[in-house]
Amino acid sequence: MDRMWSPWRSAYVSEAKDRDLSGDESLFSALLHEEQDEKNLILWRGERMFVIMNRHPYNNGHLLIVPYREVTQYDALNPAEQQALAAAIDRCMGWIRDALSPDGFNVGMNLGRAAGAGIPEHLHAHVVPRWEGDTNFMPTTADTKVLPEDLQTTYGKLRKPMSADARASTKNRTETTD
Repeated sequence: MDRMWSPWRSAYVSEAKDRDLSGDESLFSALLHEEQDEKNLILWRGERMFVIMNRHPYNNGHLLIVPYREVTQYDALNPAEQQALAAAIDRCMGWIRDALSPDGFNVGMNLGRAAGAGIPEHLHAHVVPRWEGDTNFMPTTADTKVLPEDLQTTYGKLRKPMSADARASTKNRTETTD
C-alpha cells in the first residue's frame, strides 16, 4: 500500500506508546478519564455510552460508540446498555447526516482480534458515513486512501448538530416537566 504523509497519525502512535494505562484499563477508558474531550476527539457523553471519532477513520466522520463498562462481547452488555447502543447509533447517524450529508452508512462491530478489532478488550460500534463513488472504505485505487479533511475540522462540523440536538433535548425536557 502506498503511504501518504499524515503527521497526526505518527503523533497519535507516539502518544499511545507513552500513555500510562492504569491496570487493565483500555485506551478508550484512559481517554475518557483524561476529560480532554476535544483533544481526544470525544464528541458526546451519554448515560451509558460515549462517542469518539476514530483516529484512523475509513472515511471522514467515522465514529465509535463505546460503552463506559468494558466488555468484549455484545451479549455481555445488559439490556439497558444494548438499548443505549442502538439509540446512540441512531443519534450518530442523525448528527452525521446533518453535518456531512452522506449517501449511506456502514454500521457494525468487530468482536475479537480475529474479527478485526483493534481494541478487542473494549467493545465498540462503528458508524461510518459513505458517499456514492467513495473508495475509502476498502482502498481500490493504487492501494491509497485519501481523506479530504483533517480530524479537527470534521470534529467541529459534527459538534454543530450535536449542540443543536442537546438544546432541543433540554427544551423538550423543560416543556414536558412544566
